[in-house]
Amino acid sequence: MRVRPYAVTGGRTQSRHSATLALDTQLEPGDRPPPEHLAPEAHQIVRLCLTRRRTVAELSGRTCQPVPVVQVLVSDLLDTCALRVAPSTFSRSPDVLRDVAAAMRRKWPDARSAC
Repeated sequence: MRVRPYAVTGGRTQSRHSATLALDTQLEPGDRPPPEHLAPEAHQIVRLCLTRRRTVAELSGRTCQPVPVVQVLVSDLLDTCALRVAPSTFSRSPDVLRDVAAAMRRKWPDARSAC
């Protein structure tokens, strides 16, 4: 049975953390289980994050919910410590990006730049 997005979030379109939850924000389990009163989709999100870190975009796809709905649910889960934002392992350092680009050129020397 498909539930309308506004019913999943209780009519809310934003929560405390929604503005800071980007599509690539990675989430992992928190220190507490989710409260029983949260939507079944929130419990599904926690179960998904138990197996490995998940991004907001991936959670949206796996739960078949729009990104804003997932952001509201994740925000609730962050507030209850059922989830936490995982530390970023991606470096935007110019040196790292240069090294990655050089490694890709070595691996695929015949590829042409699209930029």
